[in-house]
Amino acid sequence: VRLQASGGGLVRAGGSLRLSCAASGRTVSNHVMGWFRQTPGKEREFVAAIRSGGGRYYADSVKGRFTISRDNAENAVYLQMDSLKPEDTAVYFCGLDESFRLPFRDSTYYSDHLTYNYWGQGTLVTVSS
Repeated sequence: VRLQASGGGLVRAGGSLRLSCAASGRTVSNHVMGWFRQTPGKEREFVAAIRSGGGRYYADSVKGRFTISRDNAENAVYLQMDSLKPEDTAVYFCGLDESFRLPFRDSTYYSDHLTYNYWGQGTLVTVSS
């Protein structure tokens, strides 16, 4: 299983970026896919997740600004980030939960980094003030 994250970069506050996570070895529509972020010295922080059934979950800090989506034909997951703030600066990782077409779980399941079995290499997002 390989996850390839891309799309990070430098953007001014208020700007937008779109991150991509291309998967191989698994079909993303059959698995929970998540985006997390991490800054030096801190734990990996939940950003957003999408279930195989299409349900979406967001951290309160990004709700209304970020949108997670999935393209089954491309076997990829995306994170559209709008109204970016300096505090969004981090390395962003995509993760895949090995469970196959998992039935609904409590939201804490999707926001726990231990849920995810595979991770991409991370892409750096820097938001300047």
